Amino acid sequence: MSASLSLAILVLLGHLMATSEANFNQHFDVTWGHHRSQIKDGGQLLTLSLEKDSGAGFQFKNQYLFGRIDMQIKLVAGNSAGTVTTFYLSSQGSNHDEIDFEFLGNSSGNPYTLHTNVFSQGKGNREQQFHLWFDPTTAFHTYTILWNSQRIIPIRVFTNMKSQGVPFPSKQPMSIHSSLWNADEWATQGGRVKADWTNAPFVASYKNFKVEACIWKPASASSTCSPGARQTQGLDAAGRNRIRWVQSKYMIYNYCSDLKRFPQGVPYECKQSRFL
Repeated sequence: MSASLSLAILVLLGHLMATSEANFNQHFDVTWGHHRSQIKDGGQLLTLSLEKDSGAGFQFKNQYLFGRIDMQIKLVAGNSAGTVTTFYLSSQGSNHDEIDFEFLGNSSGNPYTLHTNVFSQGKGNREQQFHLWFDPTTAFHTYTILWNSQRIIPIRVFTNMKSQGVPFPSKQPMSIHSSLWNADEWATQGGRVKADWTNAPFVASYKNFKVEACIWKPASASSTCSPGARQTQGLDAAGRNRIRWVQSKYMIYNYCSDLKRFPQGVPYECKQSRFL
């Protein structure tokens, strides 16, 4: 099994009209912690650093309604306890939509935890967590989010079941965000292991992003993307088997199995065969 999550999915998005390839100077804005963000190699590499007083974050200049986003990330090395490195899509406002990758650091020798969630209309509570089965700190690995009108695939599959009353992100355009920040009150073993600030600055690195997506045009409230590209993408049998392999071996939390959290019964989507 490949270390890179994008290779574990093997999904093609079809012929999307808008494609952006890696130049951080052209496509991203630093949104906070400006002096802790560095763009290097002519815009091909971006690093974020975290010290006790602040971290940093950046955001893609465009907004999108459906697409595929690939990002190569090298996470904080060594004792990364208390740190969170993020890569996610989000719209704006209190009733926002969001698709999350959050990498929760750990003490040296223990695996990173990948925390995923899907928000629609401001409501999340769809957490799944995995231990990474490879070392994400010694080299860059590709992480992929696929979002179309039928499903969301970030190492899991969340199928559009709006017709059955399950909220699904399909109306609000979203931007691409990444950040590195201090969450030692909860991130590592429920907050029992704190960040060791003698190891600061903690550094995460990003490169080789690729966006094949539908650019949102606010003036016309529309996106430049062919309708067919939004409707037909999904996983083939091999892709489904790869996701099942990861989930069977490395999933450590699934909200669909948390009967204490849902004493009246798990959410509707958890009961469907189309939900992995």
